[in-house]
Amino acid sequence: MHDPAYRVPLADGEHVIESFHTDRAAYIRDHVLMAAIGGVGAMAGMYLMGNPDFWVGAVAALAAVAVRGGYLASEDLSARWDLTGTRLIGPQGRAARLAEIEKLNNLGSAIQIVTRSGDKHLMKYLADKPAVKARLEAAIRTAR
Repeated sequence: MHDPAYRVPLADGEHVIESFHTDRAAYIRDHVLMAAIGGVGAMAGMYLMGNPDFWVGAVAALAAVAVRGGYLASEDLSARWDLTGTRLIGPQGRAARLAEIEKLNNLGSAIQIVTRSGDKHLMKYLADKPAVKARLEAAIRTAR
């Protein structure tokens, strides 16, 4: 779990309406996809450079993504985003006022939150991204 010290404190009278958590299946699926794309890219690059052992690219990509996934799993899988009536509060001190959110972009199983001032936040590894996005869009409309 994230240290509570990384959480943004709620303002007086502010309360959490809904929380959004990362999903282990989405985390694994995204890492398998990264490994597949990375493996194909690494093999193609090695093949184009004339390396006869181009297949090593796939093994290296799989190993790299597996190590990354294992190393960051505890942090990534404990991330939580809290929706209040006025803000979206994320892990590690991230927060965006709902009225200041300009766009919600789709990125794989993630939603990129872009504010009017240009700040960007990423809600990663969501199990039901369309439902989360619809909920955020409704909250943003209500806050304006």
